[in-house]
Amino acid sequence: MLSNSLKTRIALTAMVLTLMLTMLLSGGAAFAAQLPNFPYHSIDVLPIDRAKFLAGQKIDFEVELKDLGTIKSVEVLINYNPAEKFFGKAPVVKLAAGVSSYRIDQVSFAKPGPVNVIVNVLTEQGAASREVNYTVVADKAQKLAKNVILFVGDGMSLQARQMARILSKGLTEGKYHDLLEMEKMSNLALVTTSGMDSLVTDSANSASAYATGSKSAVNAMGIYPNSTGDPLDDPKVENIIELAKRSRGMATGIVSTANITDATPAAMVAHTRRRSEQNFIAASMLDPEHRPDVILGGGSQHFLPKSVPGSKRSDDRNLVEEFKSQGYTFAGNKTELNQIQNSAKVLGLFQLDNMNVYIDREVTKNPAVLGSFTDQPTLMDMTKQAINVLSKNQNGFFLMVEGACIDKQLHTVDWERATYDTIEMDKAIGIAKEFAKKNNDTLIIVVADHAHSASITGTYHELDGKTGRQAVRTYAEAGFPTFEDKNKDGFPDNPAPAVTLAIQYANHPEYYEDYKFNPEPIAPAIKSGSKTIANPKKDANGDLNSSKLPDTETQEVHTADDVPLTADGPGAEYFRGIMDNTEVFFGMVRALGLDAVK
Repeated sequence: MLSNSLKTRIALTAMVLTLMLTMLLSGGAAFAAQLPNFPYHSIDVLPIDRAKFLAGQKIDFEVELKDLGTIKSVEVLINYNPAEKFFGKAPVVKLAAGVSSYRIDQVSFAKPGPVNVIVNVLTEQGAASREVNYTVVADKAQKLAKNVILFVGDGMSLQARQMARILSKGLTEGKYHDLLEMEKMSNLALVTTSGMDSLVTDSANSASAYATGSKSAVNAMGIYPNSTGDPLDDPKVENIIELAKRSRGMATGIVSTANITDATPAAMVAHTRRRSEQNFIAASMLDPEHRPDVILGGGSQHFLPKSVPGSKRSDDRNLVEEFKSQGYTFAGNKTELNQIQNSAKVLGLFQLDNMNVYIDREVTKNPAVLGSFTDQPTLMDMTKQAINVLSKNQNGFFLMVEGACIDKQLHTVDWERATYDTIEMDKAIGIAKEFAKKNNDTLIIVVADHAHSASITGTYHELDGKTGRQAVRTYAEAGFPTFEDKNKDGFPDNPAPAVTLAIQYANHPEYYEDYKFNPEPIAPAIKSGSKTIANPKKDANGDLNSSKLPDTETQEVHTADDVPLTADGPGAEYFRGIMDNTEVFFGMVRALGLDAVK
């Protein structure tokens, strides 16, 4: 058997010899051989090297040729066959002075196994070549799941889980009284989170890895980024909702406490290079190939026509009415959501933008914060209703539930609000686990998309008159916090007990810190000209923490830390050890036994 590298050299040599013979027979000038040291990304192959696919999963295949001079010919071989023959489709080839493109859309690899791609290019200056390799799988779990529920705690690092455990369960003499629902699951793994273009990811890219099994770039979802400026023309990768609907007719749903067109829920559905295209994403949810049966969250501003106060649309489309015309029952508040009983399709939008966090919705209930949105459902309400609706489908369902504001509150160095939202998501996980117990046919996965830098230093109190950082208690002086939960609902009665947690952040802008709970959400830093300064409205009597970040950043930022994943149910055995984030997708399709070739 010839090695792939040897086959590449043979193919390239044959191509060069062919051109030389052609030029000699035609009396052409002397030919410069293979281009020396051409830039690695002068030939970009999308999907990228070492990509992995489910057999039959649809992709767009593109090769971009950059700054190679005048191109005379392009040859693309898939497993040593011309790409057009392998895929059974003719390519669209666009040759240009700067960037040339060879593209074949909506193709797939039908059989599991290795795939070798060789690109040979002949220019006026010589020849260049690039080789990439893919893996195609079609694994199925020994015991298949009928349903999959994916819980994404946005930004929910290990420390975020621990903060929730401390506040929700408590501990005495070093032993916790109980574990979180997400911690009482059979399988545990650590997930790496980097994207194809950056060590540190954003939520669009990382959620896209879960949705498609493919790496993407910061701000992108459901695509491999090409070099054009158009955010909607990049090569697409079929996502989990499209696969579930196309291959099995499953019900699908997305639930989030964020704007429902925000990065994580959007990544389950959309294909765009730019996550900010939220009006497009909202309209895209109507497309039949990936239209979820249940859509619950915030973000009505992208569904209402521009004539409605608060709308962010630039046109007169009323997407709420368009969804209704497709048979959806609409809910605009908690009361309406809980009244839904016999609908197979539900659209619920409960805020103009992101939903308010649990503390503001359910604890402080400050009218200045909530405005007119005083009847928002909890994540438990939305999860319960989503399961009720989706479970009517005999072919099973896929549901993604996001605890979105864990991330958004850690960005603003507001760990208390982030922690209550973590507890809220854990309660929603408990509802899903109760459903799963009935038939033992549901895989539940709990994972973060990336981490944050918040860490527990010890405790904080002013009982002896100390304030600020002098009142941060470490080691033996720390003792334990004094959160109480008298009604045993899992949420502390008071987010500001006498002894609270001391939380520090490794990567933050300049901000004031007094270690106390803020009755209202406040941004940690603001822009003053070209410089970022501490927000004087936030903890102005506290200690000034100098920035760890460039002046371009006004919030705490993501980290590259691995994140924990826990799973239970049929197929959970796949999740163990250290895993790339793309493997979450393959664990889900393996558990469902999806046949994408059909």
